[in-house]
Parts: sequence; structure tokens; C-alpha cells
Amino acid sequence: MPETASPVRRGRLLRMAAALAVLLALIGYVVVQHVTGGAAPRCTVRTGQGEDGGPTYELSPEQAANAATISAVGTTRGLPERAVTIALATALQESGLRNLGHGDRDSLGLFQQRPSKGWGTTTQILDPVYSAGKFYEHLAEVPGYSRLPLTVAAQRVQRSGFPQAYAKHEPDATLLAAALTGRAGGALTCELREADKAGDPGKVRAELVRAFGPQVLPKAGTSGRTAAPGPREVSVPVPSTVRTLGGGTTQRGWELAHWAVARADGLRIEEVSYRGRVWSAQKPEMGWRSAGKKTPPTGSAADSAVSDVRIRLAR
Repeated sequence: MPETASPVRRGRLLRMAAALAVLLALIGYVVVQHVTGGAAPRCTVRTGQGEDGGPTYELSPEQAANAATISAVGTTRGLPERAVTIALATALQESGLRNLGHGDRDSLGLFQQRPSKGWGTTTQILDPVYSAGKFYEHLAEVPGYSRLPLTVAAQRVQRSGFPQAYAKHEPDATLLAAALTGRAGGALTCELREADKAGDPGKVRAELVRAFGPQVLPKAGTSGRTAAPGPREVSVPVPSTVRTLGGGTTQRGWELAHWAVARADGLRIEEVSYRGRVWSAQKPEMGWRSAGKKTPPTGSAADSAVSDVRIRLAR
């Protein structure tokens, strides 16, 4: 008869295997903690003042990037914040703000739009800029959508089997919309992994244009008001004609600044500054801190460089 292991030996082998599994799990945990800096990457929206100044909402960098795109597409079309809130609540319900390549039947993307129902091709629907644009196109056709309950407005576009499900996302969507449209300045921060390679200024410019349109950047060959950015920087002009929020800052400026923070993970952005305040991927716990420089008087040449949104990329 073949020799078999004794019960004592089998027990010893099982204990060794269990110990090895625990050791491997511990090694994996340590590696994750080292890569992420001790915590999972996350973004936080806080529209109140101070640590306990109001409600907060946390989301992943992927969700923040998609939410920023949805908001930018809406405001670029000239739609109000209420439209952005409706779109964000809808995407939260349909996909959890994730660009899904699957869904019920042939549903896809942020809004679970269906190619078979005329929403576009698979490739188009999986483009967040396109899918957000199609949602807003249909929403704008709903008479008085901004005065309707959110569930009603969203349902007129989506034709969902669970129309009341959108309601539970309205508080979070409202917080997100306030930050991403720029109405609530300094409200969005992110804690990210350390960039694994250098950022590409050309890619940042291309993504800005895709989200906000070509008018977001100065035309090639024009010097503009702003000092030339460094080789790893992108400077985005903030028009002086847009609505002022207070202290010389503008809603447009904060919209652009928050977009950059929300896209920081994918575009390898390490710092965003606007009007004397700065967010840094190296010091996320400080939020939008003072840059330590006195803001020049409005209208001066030096003020131009401070009031424009400066995006610095990882090297």
C-alpha cells in the first residue's frame, strides 16, 4: 500500500500552509499601503467651511474624473447648474459614475445608453464627452426640466424601469455640481497615488479642449496676458468677463481648477493653483492652502498670472 501522511504531519502541513497564506496577504497589504501612501486614492467634496462645516461626499479618482467631464460638457453648452445636477444624479444611479462596457441588454457607459435605441455606436457611447452630450441634448428637449423634480426630469430622458431610484442621489449630485461648476470654490480635493511617470502637457491641453471646447485655451501665436508657463505646466486663462464670486475669484476659475484636480490621477497632475491658493498631490491633507503670496491688485500685469489657473505636471 502507498504510504500516507500521518494525522500529525497533515496537521503540521495545514498550519504551515495557513501561515504562508497569512504572510502573503500581509506582504500584499504592505505593498498596497506603500504604493497608495497608506490609504486608497480618493477625492472629497466639501462645500462648507472647516472640517465640520457642512456635508461631504467621497468618490474615487475615476468617478471624480467622469463627474468633471459631465459637468464641463454641460456648462460648455450653456446649461445651468441644475442640468449638471440632474446629469450627475442620473450617472450615479445608472453606472456609479463609471464608464461601464456592459449593462442590461446592450446598455453601455456612464448613462447606460443603448446603441440599439439610437444613442450612438458602442465607441461613441463609451466616450464620456459624447455620452454626456447626448444626455444633455435630450434633457434640453424636456420642457421646463429645471423646474421639474429631478426624478421626473431624469426619467423623461432615460425611460428607466426604476424612475424613483434617481432621487437618492440628488444630495450627492448637488454637492458635486456646486464644486464642479465652480460655484463652491476650493471644495474639491483628491488624495492620489504617486505618479509613475511624467505628465504630458499636450494631453492636458487636448483634454481641456475636448471637455470645454477650443475657446478654453488661447489661440496659437497669441501672447495673451499671462506669463509663459514652464515646460511641465499648462496655464488656462480665466476670462475677466465671467461672474465674480468674491475676492476677485470667478466661478469659471474654480470650475477649471476643480476639473484639473478631478483629472489629476489620469493626467498625472501634481499641482493646481488659482488666485493665491494651491492644491498639491504631495500635500493633499492641506486641501486648497494659501500659496503664501499676496494677491496683486486686480487689473495689474502680475495679477494675470495669479488669476489664471496653473496646472503643473509630474516630472
